[in-house]
Amino acid sequence: MPVSSWAIAEPRKLTFDEPVSALSVRVVNGTVNVVGTDEPTARLEVSDLEGPPLIVTLQDGVLTVAYEDLAWQHMLKWLDRKGWHRHAVVSLAVPAGSAVEVGVVGAGAFVSGIRGRTDVRGVTGDTTLVGLAGPVGAETVSGNVEAQAVTGDLRFHSVSGDLTVVEGAGASVKAESISGNMVLDLDATGEPTDVRLATVSGELAIRLPHPADAKVEANTASGSVSNGFEDLRVSGQWGAKKITGTLGSGTGTLRATTVSGSIALLRRPPAEDDPHAAEPTGKVL
Repeated sequence: MPVSSWAIAEPRKLTFDEPVSALSVRVVNGTVNVVGTDEPTARLEVSDLEGPPLIVTLQDGVLTVAYEDLAWQHMLKWLDRKGWHRHAVVSLAVPAGSAVEVGVVGAGAFVSGIRGRTDVRGVTGDTTLVGLAGPVGAETVSGNVEAQAVTGDLRFHSVSGDLTVVEGAGASVKAESISGNMVLDLDATGEPTDVRLATVSGELAIRLPHPADAKVEANTASGSVSNGFEDLRVSGQWGAKKITGTLGSGTGTLRATTVSGSIALLRRPPAEDDPHAAEPTGKVL
């Protein structure tokens, strides 16, 4: 199919007649907002733009909004480009089943209501993901990622960015960082969950549903531990500490490792209970 192309050099709105099945956005500074809809077509609004034009193309269902010199595979290498004066505020409504790629350098990203795969790469901007049902991949240098009510599998990799998961209902969370902190509030999904967290100096806090169902192994080489579950055992008094045991029938997996950070395992209250009852009952070592 022929390529439809636009050069956006000033604030502008576009409505696309052709169906859209995939989206790729790459901007420097500013904000990217992506919302999934029930419509087969897509809408774009560029409400603020400084610097070179954004190139918009639509071919074979793939909608791209990006700078010519900012390739997806080179997103995380844009660390020392302070001379590039750019700013863009880009908002898109795309079919909810679309596959979405968002790349941001110094820009914030917000993605909601997408059922297809979502991939986000960021250098310094923060990312918020809401109500995503497909697989999610997030890779940042120092930007933070917050995932709310995400039911798809979540993969996270960062140098110093933090990860926050609120009402996480996905079957799998795998996250790695060097110094970023991770806070996970996991909701009961009725299926086994596979949670694997690893950081060097970041702190880990995981709130599990009650009743929980997982084999647990959490380790820290020099940090403190806090355990809110009577069925789990805390071992080690000096230096390395470990929380191990089985919750419920142990069909799920929780593995958490940090070298110098602390680890806290908290118990989520039953849905009908008072939410303030989620404090850990175990002692901090």
